[in-house]
Amino acid sequence: MPSIDLNSDLGESFGTWKLGDDDAMLALVTSANVACGFHAGDPTTILATCRAAVDNAVRIGAQVGYRDLAGFGRRFVDMEPADLIADVLYQIGALDGLARAAGSAVSYVKPHGALYNAIVGHREQARAVVDAVRTYDPALPVLGLPGSMFLEEASQAGLRTVSEAFADRAYTPSGELVSRREAGAVLSDPTEVARRVLRLVQEGTVEAIDGSTVRIDAESVCVHGDSPSAVEMTVAVQKILSDNDIDVAAFVR
Repeated sequence: MPSIDLNSDLGESFGTWKLGDDDAMLALVTSANVACGFHAGDPTTILATCRAAVDNAVRIGAQVGYRDLAGFGRRFVDMEPADLIADVLYQIGALDGLARAAGSAVSYVKPHGALYNAIVGHREQARAVVDAVRTYDPALPVLGLPGSMFLEEASQAGLRTVSEAFADRAYTPSGELVSRREAGAVLSDPTEVARRVLRLVQEGTVEAIDGSTVRIDAESVCVHGDSPSAVEMTVAVQKILSDNDIDVAAFVR
């Protein structure tokens, strides 16, 4: 039976500011990209998210990003490699400590937001993130965009690379994500999103924003937890995969 991992960005609430329905998403996904406090998330929220992930047998991933709470990590930061390495190490370690307190541990690393997009083509920063992961634990897989410099550098460094696709984001004809500043960049219709994911899993392709077909080989599919219809989209994805005999399982066993 074919299978696919479903991941989501969670633990992104901060203090009294609440974002998304983490409990509902953790009942649906198999991997949780948990905020590490730099772009979102506070210690209480992160610990609660880790505990809920354990209760639902969901794998915990470190969603590392730029130190940019005000911009939710969606603004590029021009950093020296040594600073980025230290920041990523700090975030993985902080989340791993809370995950272990909850009875689990960090199982993989996925960059967030502007950092994720930057290391598609920014080799120096891609190499810095890879160096941080390898320094912390060379057995940790990394999740990233197919064809990115990040996955290329990670593979060369001996890390396990896991390619992912996005259920609720539009693609350019070259296979990159359409900027959130552009119209149509974020999808929200559960039926449309579910059909896209089914096509992705069965055919390895997705329709780009201009109508062309893009080839994407992915082991994991992301549904953003902060989308207004995140739960409805994930339920629809789960159902269409089940109806077509496709198993939903974490890529980390």
